[in-house]
Amino acid sequence: MRERGKLLALVAVFVAAWAMPIDDPRFRAAVLESLAMLREYARDHVLTCLVPAFFVAGAIAVLLSQDSVLRYLGPRASKPIAYAVASVSGTVLAVCSCTVLPLFAGIYRRGAGLGPASAFLYSGPAINVLAIVLTGRVLGVELGVARAVGAVLFALLIGLAMGATFRAEERARGTPDGGFGAGGQAGSGDARAVVYLAVLVLLLVFAAWGRPADAGSWAAQVHAVKWYAAGAMLALAILLSMRWHDRDQRAAWFGETWSFVKLIAPLLFAGVLAAGLLLGRPGTDAGLVPRQWIEQSVGGNSLAANAVAALAGALMYVATLTEIPILQGLLGNGMGQGPALALLLAGPAVSLPSLLVIRGVLGTRKTLAYAAYVVLLSTLAGYAYGALVAG
Repeated sequence: MRERGKLLALVAVFVAAWAMPIDDPRFRAAVLESLAMLREYARDHVLTCLVPAFFVAGAIAVLLSQDSVLRYLGPRASKPIAYAVASVSGTVLAVCSCTVLPLFAGIYRRGAGLGPASAFLYSGPAINVLAIVLTGRVLGVELGVARAVGAVLFALLIGLAMGATFRAEERARGTPDGGFGAGGQAGSGDARAVVYLAVLVLLLVFAAWGRPADAGSWAAQVHAVKWYAAGAMLALAILLSMRWHDRDQRAAWFGETWSFVKLIAPLLFAGVLAAGLLLGRPGTDAGLVPRQWIEQSVGGNSLAANAVAALAGALMYVATLTEIPILQGLLGNGMGQGPALALLLAGPAVSLPSLLVIRGVLGTRKTLAYAAYVVLLSTLAGYAYGALVAG
């Protein structure tokens, strides 16, 4: 079977190369657009978002004891506590769907149940307080409130649905010898580990803090001092690591960080290239799928329009806060209020690059189920909201 798979892959590459429309101007533009998107991602997100996230994930895998993760997020943990902890994380992490991936992989590898881990995966980029406030100011209070309510509710529903769908597998995984990845040392103690992880998370939050549109807002004031705050967190992290962690723990931490890099980075970069090729960068019309097709498909409030908006949001890569000007333009071109909410609920939380990485962590079946739940719930929420505002 393995050799047959290699043969099929080679045949697929050959057919793709044979049929490549290299003389088509739109294809050439899409190829350049995918490279431009990869460069933009490398410049704007890798050093300030992805690298700190990898180190946080490595620290989770090494410094936080497996017993603690299992106690609060494991398959047999108290469901109210597990889902409350996982769902509230988005109010702290102002990250995009790709930046949250190393953190998700870290807690899942450490023993978190699939349900709470899935709730965390959705809530990280979706329940972004700054993005929700900006949505209300730019796109209207009603849409901002609907986004906030939908995001919190979706984190719970998606987590519960994933846990229920794969309950049997989770029970097997929850056994004492279920194989939760590298067993990091916890010699520094859970209290120190939590403090240290909090410092690393603050470093990630400040480093990834985007420039808001309103120059006079509190978010703009934070942005003005973000590098000073991030530098202070970095210095504190180094100091605490020298005092609390021995050489073996630091070596294990870097080893786990590198394992996440090897697992996630190649798939993530490939996904960014694919998203750029198909849909182009936000605000452009250079992808293989013309932007006009999407704009014409999301007018009104039919189930089909909401499904197209949710599916488009689930495939395109949308960096945190950039979904708002994108939707502003789409609404100006006739997009309905329901499809706008569907895209807001699906877009920031999932993307083609993130789905490729999630598949590497969870496998194909769980990834397809997660994507299906996001698209389905976003479609239904958009349809219901569109009918409500129309009435």
